[in-house]
Amino acid sequence: MLENLKPAPPDKILALMAQYREDPRENKLDLGVGVYKDEKGDTPIMRAIRVAEERLHEEQTTKSYVSVQGDKEFCQAMGEIVLGDAVPADRLRVCQTAGGSGALSVIALMLNRARVGATIWLSDPTWPNHLPLLSGAGLKPQSYPYYDSETGQIRFEAMLGSLRTAMAGDILLLHGCCHNPTGADLSLEQWQIIADLCKERGLLPFVDFAYLGFGDGLEKDAAGLRLLASQVPELVIAASCSKNFAVYRDRVGAALLVAANAGEADIGLSQLLSVTRSVYSMPPDHGAALVRMVLTDPQLRADWMAELEGMRQRMESLRRDFADALRRASNSSRFDFIANQKGMFSRLGLSPEQIDTLREEHGIYIVGDSRINIAGLPGDKLDELARAIVATST
Repeated sequence: MLENLKPAPPDKILALMAQYREDPRENKLDLGVGVYKDEKGDTPIMRAIRVAEERLHEEQTTKSYVSVQGDKEFCQAMGEIVLGDAVPADRLRVCQTAGGSGALSVIALMLNRARVGATIWLSDPTWPNHLPLLSGAGLKPQSYPYYDSETGQIRFEAMLGSLRTAMAGDILLLHGCCHNPTGADLSLEQWQIIADLCKERGLLPFVDFAYLGFGDGLEKDAAGLRLLASQVPELVIAASCSKNFAVYRDRVGAALLVAANAGEADIGLSQLLSVTRSVYSMPPDHGAALVRMVLTDPQLRADWMAELEGMRQRMESLRRDFADALRRASNSSRFDFIANQKGMFSRLGLSPEQIDTLREEHGIYIVGDSRINIAGLPGDKLDELARAIVATST
């Protein structure tokens, strides 16, 4: 049977990572991989997570399975930190998942049960894995305009024009904050317009919430999503703990479902758990237990919030400094948009050929759509990096 298979196309980001590892140059720079990096270029374990791991080692007495739904205290804590009091508790159900990607997957499979082959609208551009993940679940992707590479701004009117052609029952995928790959986020006023549009057109919002705390802070990053949740009858959310708790390899996420009433919420959760059982049966426990301990212990939570805020402020500072360096190098405002965007990513607007030149001549690794990881910027070499980018792009 296996002889009938054809090689799968390589994942471009993973291929770039492998190419970077094999590059012998000492001055090479990786701006492609999507993980937070500190001043030393490391992805550290957060202080509160390390303390929680020590406690878990001492307190845990079994490695038996958790339930299909997962750690219920974790689920409750995730519902609170994501939605606050935006929706009544009886309309909300939460399921622990294997990372944010796991949440996207099980939600998409559940939605395909509710409406087979439903259309799901994705921003142009969006996270590259959205397309294979959601279409693999049976949903039919359709794109809407989102980002103008020339100006670094959201094409909001074009976005609305496209979504006004959507049909009742269509699904609208939105990035909750820190849009990947552009860093261009909707304003609170624009979230309100989207909420009105969803109600008017009968669209189901599906929010990918992977970077809570990386944009403007925990409360402000959640404000748009909470506004939307408070106004629409139904909503689904895929939340990730990979970035804001730095538990990437532990695969910690949550699928949140907001229904019109408690009865429909229970039915939705039953289908979500049925999907989960059929895909991977039980979620991994370790990382979720750590997140639960951090969120439910006042001291650990306070320390986590302080360290997360420090990470956010560092990226914000790097954005400003990098935009300034690019202004000096180009003697123009061409890259000023970088300073105003949010989170880990921005797009430089370079061509594939220019990206190849950066890699070959300067050892600077950037993914093919010119997305860069802001947290990977070398704070002490921004002028050198800026000169290389400007020289390559002119």
